[in-house]
Amino acid sequence: MENGAVYSPTTEEDPGPARGARSRLAAYFNLGRLKLPHRVLKFLQLLLSLLAFICEEVVAQCTLCGGLYFFELVSSSAFLLSLIILIVYCTPVYDKVDAEKVKLSDLYITGATGVVFLLASLIFAFTHDRTSAEIAAIVFGFLACIAFLVDGGLMFHEKRQASQLRKPETTTRAEALTEPLNA
Repeated sequence: MENGAVYSPTTEEDPGPARGARSRLAAYFNLGRLKLPHRVLKFLQLLLSLLAFICEEVVAQCTLCGGLYFFELVSSSAFLLSLIILIVYCTPVYDKVDAEKVKLSDLYITGATGVVFLLASLIFAFTHDRTSAEIAAIVFGFLACIAFLVDGGLMFHEKRQASQLRKPETTTRAEALTEPLNA
């Protein structure tokens, strides 16, 4: 028996290096799961938290270093968390997990990060030594905080609207209408 007769109906040709219009890494990256406002806000969060972290790292010396260190922790954590959330939304990982859990986690992470970033920016603003790098870090920190809070507020608003649409209407019992009042 010839091998071609056995295997020909179930095998296909090697597609080559490019498969369709998108190939390699681009085939796994999809921005379509995020609406345009959220997509813009996610990239702003990523960029602004990275810029805040870079400006904070340029600071050579400090008098009251507690605010600087806390800001460093928050800005680096915010950058990594926003990068992870963006990766989950834009890769096939999103298809492997429950979409509602991803959105709910994104809501909590984004909201909490915005509040903590605000706190860190305020503390750093009150304890900095007035160097240009510290002022730039504080400005980027506040801008990143605004991006996180606006995105969290939008997600909360959308979740609330979706839950109101799913609420069943209140119905009255039909049997209560047929019973006598003095029974």
